[in-house]
Amino acid sequence: MQIDFISSLHETTSRDYIGRMNIEKPKIAKIAKKFDYNFWDGNRKYGYGGFYYDGRWKPTAEKLIKYYNLKDYDRVLDIGCGKGYLLYEIQKLNNKIEVQGIDISNYAIENSKEEIKSRLRVGNAIDLPYENEDFDLVISLNTLHNLYIFNLEKAINEIERTKKENSYIVVEAYRTEEEKFNLMCWNLTGECYFTDREWEWLYSKFNYTGDYSFIHFK
Repeated sequence: MQIDFISSLHETTSRDYIGRMNIEKPKIAKIAKKFDYNFWDGNRKYGYGGFYYDGRWKPTAEKLIKYYNLKDYDRVLDIGCGKGYLLYEIQKLNNKIEVQGIDISNYAIENSKEEIKSRLRVGNAIDLPYENEDFDLVISLNTLHNLYIFNLEKAINEIERTKKENSYIVVEAYRTEEEKFNLMCWNLTGECYFTDREWEWLYSKFNYTGDYSFIHFK
């Protein structure tokens, strides 16, 4: 089911799409895809330009807890957790919810929130080191579009394997030619550039049974 917990965080962001689409972009993308200091905290042209905690993930955490009725001792996994800010907000709201995060970036895990760093680990979405039906909620926000399509299927299968029932995926997508242009200009690490309808078709083909939403670059 399509349900949105996150787009408001992106719609208020000002982006220079044209500025990022330049002759140097292929070289910049190669650096960004290392997901190291440059991507997270280096120059803006390589990624976030400084990925710091500012509390913006609290409303998303509140919505997830309420919608999925998360309670004491429920387990939540965040695939592509970055520095763990969303998981930190979930823990602040209910420190009895058990959170786990996994990310391909050594740098992100090493520079994650100290309060939950012990709950995070380096790993790959296509081969999760967890048991079947290990989590009450599995989430992946702004991560899976960075995979090649054959690994995207593996990652979705891993989400289905490790969740008991609930999951929530967010990817970047487009609905119009203008949004497609903006997405292609802005995204440095993506491998899957699809419309909403194509994503939904893929979810059906890959037997994904959870919830999802999209980020659009207007």
